[in-house]
Amino acid sequence: MRFLLTYLFVVAVALWSPGAPVAFAEDTSGLSADELNGESAILIDATTGQVLFEKNPHERLYPASITKIATGIYAIENGNPDDIVTVSKKARYEEGTRVYLGEGEQVSLRKLEYGLLMHSGNDAATAIAEHMSQTTERFAEQLNAYLQEKVGVTETHFANAHGLHDPNHYTTASDMAKIARYAMTNPTFREIVGTNRLPWNGREWKSELINHNKLLRDYEGATGIKNGFTDQAMHTLVGSAKRGNTEFIAVTMKAAASAYAYKDVTKMLDYGFAHFETKQVAPDGKAYTRAAVPGDANVITYTTMDDLYASVPKGTEPLIQLTDYGQLSVQAGNLTVTYPLLRHDPPTPPEDQKAIAAPSLKEHPAIGYGLLFVWLGLNLFMLLFTISRMRKMRRIRRRDLQRRAY
Repeated sequence: MRFLLTYLFVVAVALWSPGAPVAFAEDTSGLSADELNGESAILIDATTGQVLFEKNPHERLYPASITKIATGIYAIENGNPDDIVTVSKKARYEEGTRVYLGEGEQVSLRKLEYGLLMHSGNDAATAIAEHMSQTTERFAEQLNAYLQEKVGVTETHFANAHGLHDPNHYTTASDMAKIARYAMTNPTFREIVGTNRLPWNGREWKSELINHNKLLRDYEGATGIKNGFTDQAMHTLVGSAKRGNTEFIAVTMKAAASAYAYKDVTKMLDYGFAHFETKQVAPDGKAYTRAAVPGDANVITYTTMDDLYASVPKGTEPLIQLTDYGQLSVQAGNLTVTYPLLRHDPPTPPEDQKAIAAPSLKEHPAIGYGLLFVWLGLNLFMLLFTISRMRKMRRIRRRDLQRRAY
């Protein structure tokens, strides 16, 4: 029973987050929360999702235009980039930053995605939302459901596609890091947010888009992602950078000025590259075994379901162990990450198969009683059948005697 419960637990974990770490511990030595201006901040390993630093990561705040990270990945994954979008009057007159779409202008969805993520076009966000879901309200509902299902956010509710202020439009640094990490696994999204300049030939505006994310020009190895601002949200920024095989994502929210937001993200990224590296700890399909029961010759085999990585302090070798629950635990310094594994039960030995085919009645008295019941039933049937035949024969003889008398 204990092993059955263990197996069910492992399967549940694997279904909840296949191939992803299910536990982590953060190491915040070397960087103080007081050094950051933002009210909330977080640094994660982009490959593993491990948290390496955090400051009020679950505080509910307004995101401003980093909302467009979610809108962008939703459109990329659920839309056809070659679709032609007709710009509505509502999109044409959207507030804030725009790419100056004209009412009735026809633009490809792909082009709108670039205008959304590079230039932070609010008009592009509304045009995308109306094209994908007919109304911006319905788009917000579908976006929230998508983020909950695909990313696993629990602290986010978006009321629109662009991030303009709405009291019911909020998220946390922790959720934004998860959304950004998920989005950066998509090659198209990664390409767009990593594009520095792009010619823009619109009906009402001909120019060159210059990515609003200054990290692309000022930080070594920057790969994305998006900045934002409203009076209520103040300055928000999600930044990513990759050096070698190690990539980090940093989020800061509610910073007093744009310069402070970039300093926050730069400090976190610098801290990450100075103290941590991403290492592969197991290839896809690697097997781990342990005895089904202590001292038993039968073993249970577990295999990895993907290439597994861990963020580890520089200069340390991770300790890799198979847990009693059939998970792979990777420990390095103060960091721990745990991965679910696929369980393979041991094959049934031939002698056990014979035992199953011909079980002992002494070991299984219930089977013996069952056979006895069947035997008694057959004998009762034969007895009743014999009595019935005898009665029938008597009736036949009686008729024969009566006929001879006449």
